[in-house]
Amino acid sequence: MAEERQSCAFRTSIGGQALIEGIMMRGPEKQAIVVRDQEGNLVEKVEDLKFIKDRYPILGVPLIRGTVNFLAAMVNGVKALMYSADFYPEEEAAKPSKFELWLEKHLSSKKLENAVVTLAVMLGVGLSVFLFMILPTFLTGGILHFFPGFPLWGRNLVEGVLKIAIFLLYLIACSKQKDIYRVFQYHGAEHKTIFCYEAGLPLTVENVRVQPRHHPRCGTSFIFVVIFVSILFSSVVFGIWPITNVWLRSLVHLLLLPLVVGVTYEFNRWVGRHVQEGGLAKFLTAPGMWMQNFTTNEPDDGMIECAIRSLELVLPSEKGKDEW
Repeated sequence: MAEERQSCAFRTSIGGQALIEGIMMRGPEKQAIVVRDQEGNLVEKVEDLKFIKDRYPILGVPLIRGTVNFLAAMVNGVKALMYSADFYPEEEAAKPSKFELWLEKHLSSKKLENAVVTLAVMLGVGLSVFLFMILPTFLTGGILHFFPGFPLWGRNLVEGVLKIAIFLLYLIACSKQKDIYRVFQYHGAEHKTIFCYEAGLPLTVENVRVQPRHHPRCGTSFIFVVIFVSILFSSVVFGIWPITNVWLRSLVHLLLLPLVVGVTYEFNRWVGRHVQEGGLAKFLTAPGMWMQNFTTNEPDDGMIECAIRSLELVLPSEKGKDEW
């Protein structure tokens, strides 16, 4: 029965993101944000999409498009989170600082929003790079300082293990946060709704509820694959060019990052087409799918309703246009 539920009539390019009491869905033509406000109503925001690759075709070339799409997803995700957060303001708003007052005085609301989004994206990317690439390099250097004769392949292995361990601990810590638990429920609703649509079933709460909550194209899986690919690339590079200095190793990791993201993006596209066939694709996605145990929770019916509506709003005008 489980296998029947997971079989897909086709695979869609529509993807989404869980928000604060809501969901963003992104289709081939439109992006929709649906948030359940404090009165229990569904509030909808729909926008037509404009793709940067249409203006600059080179940014749609394989390997390059991965980094471009990743950054675009970060920007759109932060904007959507800010929009959903406005429906649930803090009960006791803190008094604005002098810096915040200065920003409000000297920047328009649009410029202020862009500044906040840019800062949030930079901090998000910077924190991810630090936690999952820089920190493991420095920890490995600190540990192996006491073992000067340790082989280089061993250093690469220890660094790789630490990357995966830190990522896993980060997911576990996030999953234990009470407020994040509901966001992860919406994450589960997003996956289930997309599975229901891919299976060709009517988008009803009953049909969505029985679908799996782990999806092979999830962002959790993407980040895990980024870390895994970075381990492979750095092992090859450091095998050819032995480097033990932690600062230089960190610099190499940063230089490799666009290529790592690009390769991971193309891998996810391949997996999206072939994972339902089983075999190698299913095997390669298994670790990332398992990681989703920490980032998706079973949603309630209200969350599923929100996910269904957000998906309905981005369905393409031409049937099949969203096929992966």
